[in-house]
Formats: sequence, structure tokens, C-alpha cells
Amino acid sequence: MNSNFKFFKNSEFLPVDQFFHNVLYDKKYGYYNSKQPFGKSGDFITAPKISNLFSEMIAIWIISTWELFGKPKKINVIELGPGDGSLTKVLLEVFRKFPKFNASKKIYLYEMSNFLRKVQKKNIINKEVKWINSLDNIKEGPVIFFGNEFFDAIPIKQLKFQNNFYYEKYYTRKFNSKIKVIFKKVISSDIKMIKSFKTLKNQKFIEFPKKGLEILEKIIKKILKLRGCILMIDYGYLKSKNLDTIQSVKNHKKNNVLKNLGKADVTSQVNFSLLKEFFKKKKLRVKNTISQKEFLEKMGILERAEILSKKMNFSEKTNLYLRLKRLLGKNLMGDLFKVILAYKFKNDKFLGFK
Repeated sequence: MNSNFKFFKNSEFLPVDQFFHNVLYDKKYGYYNSKQPFGKSGDFITAPKISNLFSEMIAIWIISTWELFGKPKKINVIELGPGDGSLTKVLLEVFRKFPKFNASKKIYLYEMSNFLRKVQKKNIINKEVKWINSLDNIKEGPVIFFGNEFFDAIPIKQLKFQNNFYYEKYYTRKFNSKIKVIFKKVISSDIKMIKSFKTLKNQKFIEFPKKGLEILEKIIKKILKLRGCILMIDYGYLKSKNLDTIQSVKNHKKNNVLKNLGKADVTSQVNFSLLKEFFKKKKLRVKNTISQKEFLEKMGILERAEILSKKMNFSEKTNLYLRLKRLLGKNLMGDLFKVILAYKFKNDKFLGFK
């Protein structure tokens, strides 16, 4: 029997999002529960691992947002999908330099993978940090949610519109020893939801993040109830593409999405127009989506690098600016990654945005 069939969990057919959910999050065989995906020895490198400057900019943004909120005595900061904990580790170091904010903040890490929780707890030795897998623990506001490469790791549905009807892509193990693709008619409740988005109108091929939007809805309810915001930085595009964007990476190289299942990362690009429309539907205000380059430069990353470089030798400077180039480069992360901010607050003078 094909060992990849274990991800079907006794089902003959699975929609794309459920299949890849099992591949990534299965408690025994799932990618995020069985290996360390980050860094040189892993399969990919995220911005916090490229340079601490990225995390420093996020820390300053969080502190400035607390100031915008009127320096409340208590504020909840929640990182969504904290990876190996690198980002929060730097945040804590920066926060200690701002005693008033430091005394106000409570930090929560929203993490579904038990394996990654263990990795994070080794990296972050701090009793103040609390790990959660449900937002029910968040009872006070205001709240600041932020996620770096959080949404692209939540599996998506794939559909096609043909002969005046929507068909959903499924994987099946029914026919022989290989996983095959089939299409089934979409259930009416999903059709209604898809048709409610202007962003998806007239698209022949649709990627729909149903599971991701369900998680976002819970976050939005907290923001609406407690006041606050969500900042998301992710790999994605601004206009619907009619393209299959699911990709797999193993050892920093592209991998066939149906090979090395459970041993390779699987992500999809984020449709930022869809996200913006969703936030607005749910009564949040939304800033215009900007590139990672624009956001980091507005946050002062180049000025910070300049200050640090004065105390560096030539090779250290070279290393610093090569890492900066990776974060800001037009054909690298600078333009490929986008930043979106949704919020419930009257004052909209958020740092980093127009």
C-alpha cells in the first residue's frame, strides 16, 4: 500500500484543503509535528531568521500601536503561528528597553503544533509568555494580533468554474497505487460564500481559504469585542490570478506537491484582495496593502542598519546588507511579501502605513 495513503485517514476522497491539512498537521505524520522546518538545516528560512532587524521593526510597530491606543495599562499581544519562536524572542529583548510598555503587555503564542511548541519553548525561556490553541483565553483588550507567514500555511480549497457550475478539486486513492485528482460539484453553502466575494467574480480557477477565513473570523470577533488590530505579513498577490499557487519546498528547493508528503513544506500564496474584502465585510477598517519593502523602510530599518553598521567590520557590514537585500529586494521578499492591517479603532495613524 502507498505510504502516502495514510494522510487520507480511511477516506477515499479528500478536498485539497483537508488533504494538505492532514499532510501538515497530522499528530503522528504531519510535517509540522515531525520535524524542524526552519533555518539552514530545515526546508525554508523566514524573515526573523534572516535578520533580527525584521523582528525589531515589528517590536517598534507594536509599541507604537500601544501608544496610539492611549498607552493602556494592559494590552494583549498575540503572535499567530510563531514558527521556531525567533520573532518573539527578539520582541521580548526590545520590549525590556521600554519599561512602561513592558509592564503593560501580555504575550500569547497561538500554535497548533505540539512539536513546534516544544521548539518555541526551548528558544523562549520566559514565564510571561503563554501558549494557546484557542482564542477563548483572550478576555481583555485592547488586542494586537500579528502573523508572519501564518496565513500561507493554512491549506486552501481549489475550484474551477465550468459549464455554469463550480467544481471542487479532490485527491483520491480509489483507483490504484497513486494519488489521483478528481473534481466534484461544490456544495451549495460554499457556492453562496464564494459568490459573495466580488474579488472572485468571473474567475475560472479559484483558490478559496475557507479554513483560514474561519480562523480569521474568530480573531475578528475578538478585535470587534475588545478593540485592537491584526497585522499580517505574507507571500501573496493583490489581484485574483486564476492560477494554482500551491507549492512545496524541501531542503530550500521546489518539490512536487504530492511527493515527500509529511516531509516537505506545503504553502499557497495569499490573495490580499480577498482578505481585504473579508475584513471589510466583517466591519473592520483596513489599510491599503503595501509591500514588505515599503513597510520596513517606513519603519526605519535602513536607519537602524546604518547605526549598527558603524560598529561593524567590513565582513559584518557585508553580511548585514546582504540580509537586508533579501528582506527588501524587489524580486526577493521585498515585493513578493505584502503587509495588511485591519483594525477597530478611531485613530488610524498607524506607523508604517499612509
